[in-house]
Amino acid sequence: QDGISQVYSIDRLKETVRLAAGLDDKKILREEAIQRAVSVLQRFGERIHDFPAHRVRAVATNTFRVAKNIDELLPRAEQALGFPIEVIPGHEEARLVFSGVAHELPPSDECRLVIDIGGGSTEFIIGQHLDPKLMKSLVLGCVSYTKMYFPGGVVTAQAFEKAELAARKELEVIVKPFRKMGWTQAYGSSGTAKALVAVLQDSGFSSLGITLEGMLKLKKVLINYGSARSPELRGLKIDRMEVLPAGLAIMISAFRELKIER
Repeated sequence: QDGISQVYSIDRLKETVRLAAGLDDKKILREEAIQRAVSVLQRFGERIHDFPAHRVRAVATNTFRVAKNIDELLPRAEQALGFPIEVIPGHEEARLVFSGVAHELPPSDECRLVIDIGGGSTEFIIGQHLDPKLMKSLVLGCVSYTKMYFPGGVVTAQAFEKAELAARKELEVIVKPFRKMGWTQAYGSSGTAKALVAVLQDSGFSSLGITLEGMLKLKKVLINYGSARSPELRGLKIDRMEVLPAGLAIMISAFRELKIER
């Protein structure tokens, strides 16, 4: 209608690789992480091998951006997939995130804020209609923060304090321009946001969506139990348990710095 194209999903295949967890202190991606990625990409390659090359766009994000051994990693990944892989900068990742979210939401004239907490980076975008207006990709993620502050998913009050302090420091650079532009509604996308909304609502900490009050209740349970494995928590998938505390610390920090209500 009116020349507006609509993007919608016709097939979906998801595998969790946790690539950022394979980076060592020197930003070298370890062999076992490369192997995990290669085996998943081979499965994806089998699904799409009949597609014409001009119909496929494969993109790689933060871990590929920072890995020092990218020259070894990229050819192996491309061979496994059977198509070229484009390592995209943070602003292009943010643009794609906003595009994906905007196409899933009902049309609106309002400005929308989208937060996408990934494994190694978090994207913040304000946009209107299908157009992103302000985009920032910050180097903080639920996998990298798990390694730094909650190794093995172990939770303490001190770890939360350190993680939130680090995240708020990173967020400082975006606070002024983002609050100046403003937004009417805020949305979370991808794994951490989905896990948070499920656990907050199913556990009765929030009646609708993600709220600061609900997250602080969740944080208290995590600290008291020492991990996300508390029987008090409902709706949390096993594969999200280890990285949930780090994702929560980042989301709490975003709510506080940007003064998000829901």
